[in-house]
Amino acid sequence: MSNHDLAIVILAAGKGTRLKSSRAKVLHRAGGRTLVEQVVRSCAPLKARETVVVVGHQAEQVAAVVEPFGAVAALQQPQNGTGQAMQVARRPLGRARSALVLPGDAPLVRPETLKALIAAHQNGNAAATILTAVLADPAGYGRILRKSETAVSAIVEESQLTDEQREINEINSAIYCFTLEKLWPALSQVKPNNKHRELYLTDAIGVMASKGETVLAQVASDPREVLGCNTRAELAEADRVFRERKRDALMDAGVTIQLPETVLIDPDVTAGEDTVIEPGVQLLGKTKIGARCTIRTGSVLNDAILGDDVTVEPHCVVEQSRLDDRVIIGPFARLRPNNHLKADSRIGNFVELKKSTIGEGTKAMHLSYLGDTKIGSKSNIGAGTITCNYDGFHKYPTTIGNKVFIGSDSALVAPVRIGDGAYIAAGSTITEHVPADGLGIARGRQVNKPGWAAKKRRELAATEKTKKSSGHRSKKRPRRAARNRKHR
Repeated sequence: MSNHDLAIVILAAGKGTRLKSSRAKVLHRAGGRTLVEQVVRSCAPLKARETVVVVGHQAEQVAAVVEPFGAVAALQQPQNGTGQAMQVARRPLGRARSALVLPGDAPLVRPETLKALIAAHQNGNAAATILTAVLADPAGYGRILRKSETAVSAIVEESQLTDEQREINEINSAIYCFTLEKLWPALSQVKPNNKHRELYLTDAIGVMASKGETVLAQVASDPREVLGCNTRAELAEADRVFRERKRDALMDAGVTIQLPETVLIDPDVTAGEDTVIEPGVQLLGKTKIGARCTIRTGSVLNDAILGDDVTVEPHCVVEQSRLDDRVIIGPFARLRPNNHLKADSRIGNFVELKKSTIGEGTKAMHLSYLGDTKIGSKSNIGAGTITCNYDGFHKYPTTIGNKVFIGSDSALVAPVRIGDGAYIAAGSTITEHVPADGLGIARGRQVNKPGWAAKKRRELAATEKTKKSSGHRSKKRPRRAARNRKHR
């Protein structure tokens, strides 16, 4: 069987009532992606002639997830079981000779496992081959009944198990490979003889086995791969396994992760050799980290791009921003989207950036907000500096040149330009352009009044003494009045 003969069918029509959610089960996320996307991605290396995703509940949203990967959505309405879902997929399968069938909520299965299943099916010349797993606790799963070391006689649902069959630990994963010319006749004989009045693929497998067709079972090497996501706990477990796989892959590539179980890393994240990731870090989206970087505790990076030798101090947030080589930020820095920090620049504690470019070697070390700002190289931004970029209706830019010194607690009211080599006096509110090598100063003139504080303290003391004296007299008057009333 060549790839041209193989089609893939992903069953993704169900709602998933046990998740207790208004969202379709396959649209829930594990490992940074929706469940159905994870399954589609696992199938992509097989290079099948066609991938058909059977959709039902929230069909448009599910189709929007899978169609960018080249899959075809086929609507199952109403949803009357896995057997009917295969009938819905029949026309899109075209001239495929075999089909790999997977549930859309089994995200952990690996391409290598699927390739082994297909190979076992081909080599055994089987009508159907079932991916199974051996579990210490098989409760909740249908069991595999074998008639030989490789061949299957039946799949028995848990509700129909005998006491003896309950001791079987090999379970059905609901992942199959079928020879379609054998499947269609068997499926046509299946009747909805169950309480849900639905058609089940497992019944079609039973028909095949009863007619002497070869039905094989291939055991998954890692039973976690067949884990479904029917409950929130199972969803959390699938997410945990994905995160573990990603951390292991990065550590194998030369990244140090301290207390890895506390670090959350999305699947598209990359990191270079000798980078160190401390506990409690989140690396999200398509974050790319260079070599020899340090990401310290509690920091969150989302779609960030870091060069080599970058240091992110504790508890920083970086979104959709680029940090070039040897940049240092934090602690407690916040980089909102669309920032570019050039080599050797430094952003310190409690500094917020938005849509700003920070030049090479420039520093903004303390308690500042720089929004819609372009700063040249080797400038210094003093503590408490603010670029006032918003007038309530529009955003405006601030441009600061090379080797500029901005004094502490300055407000630069955009649009404004500060020329190369200029100085801004501390505490200034700058509303006009400052020329190169000039001094901008915009604050009230200081006036010193000798003896003013001492005089003020004397006045306050006298006022307080008067208040106390007045209060003492007012307390005695009511008592005299009371005595007068008594004598009357």
